[in-house]
Amino acid sequence: MQPTGIVFDVQRFSLHDGPGLRTTVFLKGCPARCLWCHNPESQDPRPEVLVSAQRCVGCGACVAACPLGTPEPGRPRSAGERAVCLRCGACVDACPTGARRLVGRPATVTEVMADVLADRIFFEESAGGVTFSGGEPLMQSEFLVALLRAARDAGLHTAVETCGAVAWRRLRAVAPHADLFLYDLKVFDEERHRAVTGLSGRQVLDNLRALARIHDDVRVRIPVVPGVNDDLDGLRHSARFVAALRGVRHVDLLPYHATGATKFAATGRDYPLIDVAPPSAERMEACAAPFRAVGLEVHIGGDGHECTDRTAAE
Repeated sequence: MQPTGIVFDVQRFSLHDGPGLRTTVFLKGCPARCLWCHNPESQDPRPEVLVSAQRCVGCGACVAACPLGTPEPGRPRSAGERAVCLRCGACVDACPTGARRLVGRPATVTEVMADVLADRIFFEESAGGVTFSGGEPLMQSEFLVALLRAARDAGLHTAVETCGAVAWRRLRAVAPHADLFLYDLKVFDEERHRAVTGLSGRQVLDNLRALARIHDDVRVRIPVVPGVNDDLDGLRHSARFVAALRGVRHVDLLPYHATGATKFAATGRDYPLIDVAPPSAERMEACAAPFRAVGLEVHIGGDGHECTDRTAAE
C-alpha cells in the first residue's frame, strides 16, 4: 500500500525553490514557530480552517453546519476552539462566500505525482523539477521518500526545503533520494534561536554539518530579519560555520517581508513582527559581506526561498 500524506498546496511555475521552473509541493506540519513564518497554516500537521473576515457576510451558515456549533462568523477559531475542532470541513462547504477554507488534504504518491507530472514540459524546457517544501516536509519523511523515489523514477530533478529541526535518522533516510537540499540557517546563537523559533538551534547545526558530509549539493538559506538576526557579528559566526562545511559553497540571503501577517490573522494568531520593515538593499549588501569574505558565493534573494510564501499562488 502506498504511503499517504497531508498536502496543503501544489504551486506551479515556482522560480525561487531551486533551479529552473519548478512545481513546489507543500506538506503539512512544522516543529518551528518562527516569529516571521510565511505559512503559519503549515505548522499544524492536521487540516486547518482559515477564515477571511473580509469575505464573511455574517449569515451564520457555518455555525448551523458545524457539528459542534463552535464557529463564530467572520472570526477564526481561538486556540481552544481549534483544539476541539473536528476539521471536517462542514463549515467550509456551507459558507456561501468562500470566507472559510480548509487547508490540508490527504493525498497518495500517485495523486501528488499526477499533479507534478502535468508540468513536465516546463521542467524539460527550463532544467527545472519538483521541490518538496512545507511546513517541514521531513515531518512526513516516509511519504517524502516515496515521493522522491517516484519523482526520480520519472526522471525529474528533486529538491527538499528543510529547517533541519528533525531527527537525523529522518534526514539521513531522505538524503540519498534528493538532488538538492535548500537548508535554512535562521540564527546561529542558541539563546536567540530558541527565542525566535521556539526550538534549539543545536540540532539544526549538527544536522547541517552531518548532511554536508554525505551530500554534495546543499544550499544554505538565511532569512534576514531586521532586529532579529541581521547583526553582523552573528552573521560572521554563521559565515565561518558554513565555510567549513564540505559541499556547501552557496548561501542565499533572503530579505524579510511581512506577507505572512494576513495568514496569521486568518488562523487566529497575532503577528509578532507587524512593525518590522524589510531590510534595505544597502543592509542586505552589508549582511552579505561576511559570507563573501570567507569565499562563499552569495545570492541576495536567492534561488531558494525560506519558508516559501504561497500568497502569490492564492
